[in-house]
Amino acid sequence: MMISLPACKQAQPLLNFPKGLHMDQFIPRRQKDKVVIVVGATGTGKSRLSIDLATRFNAEIVNSDKMQVYKGLDIVTNKVKEEECRGIPHHLLGIIDPDVDFTSDDFVHHASLAVDSIMRKGRVPIIAGGSNSYIKALVNDDIEFQSKYECCFLWVNASMAILHSFVSKRVDQMVDTGLVDEAREFFDLEANYTRGIKRAIGVPEMDEYFRNESVDDDETRARLLKAAIYKIKENTCKLASRQHQNILRLQNQLKWNMHHLDATEAFLKRGVGADEAWERIVAGPSTRIVGCFLHKQDINLISAITTPPPMTTAAVIGTTNITSVAAAIR
Repeated sequence: MMISLPACKQAQPLLNFPKGLHMDQFIPRRQKDKVVIVVGATGTGKSRLSIDLATRFNAEIVNSDKMQVYKGLDIVTNKVKEEECRGIPHHLLGIIDPDVDFTSDDFVHHASLAVDSIMRKGRVPIIAGGSNSYIKALVNDDIEFQSKYECCFLWVNASMAILHSFVSKRVDQMVDTGLVDEAREFFDLEANYTRGIKRAIGVPEMDEYFRNESVDDDETRARLLKAAIYKIKENTCKLASRQHQNILRLQNQLKWNMHHLDATEAFLKRGVGADEAWERIVAGPSTRIVGCFLHKQDINLISAITTPPPMTTAAVIGTTNITSVAAAIR
């Protein structure tokens, strides 16, 4: 028996749903792909943790640091070194022209392409960096990203007093390894420190020193250099505090479920002890949290069991020796 097209169009539904319910509500939604996001203030160890995780979960890393996206100033912007990458591919790292203004919208576009590319290879995207405005633009403001991906947030943290001491020591190391010469390459008498990579901490602070570098007075040059280095340390500490407050604000306002990992103890240890502490209180718990996330287990339960409570500032002030771990935590 032949059925005409009009007859098909007129067929009535076999089920009548109560008012307010529709068939599409009973159709399973497409399962979202998984993305891991590592946040934290400068110096807390985001790069180290993201690489640790990438080696354990067949992952690739997408940089979300707004200064590290630019070409050049590898020391000033503290880009992860090739030998530290352990063969893990990194995206959006040192690819943008130094004079271009790379906006949040630009990041959303490029990061989305990178995440899609990683997914097509059957790998896990790990987004890591200190620029929280980039993360917010991608995760919270981009509807397409929201529709495609589910995110697991890892927040690497440390006592601010300890972190400030660490980043100050790190600046001294950066000076020893060539920060001044590297910054000099970007010095310009007409420099605009509000655009591109010249906004990076370590460039505008050196301006007065470079302008007066040719003076014959060694004492004056030494004084100006010392003042510039002090200013770099001061601004880096301010950045760390600001990033910490921004993460708290995002967590409170956007209700992101962030898994807190206090790395303070790892900063206080030396040598092998620092590595053991990092594995026990940061890398190990993060591995279990991400494993649960990827396999749809109860992340909150595992997180509560494995993540220690944050150390108070009072508990750590006066006991730190930062130099021994400065090279181990990024």
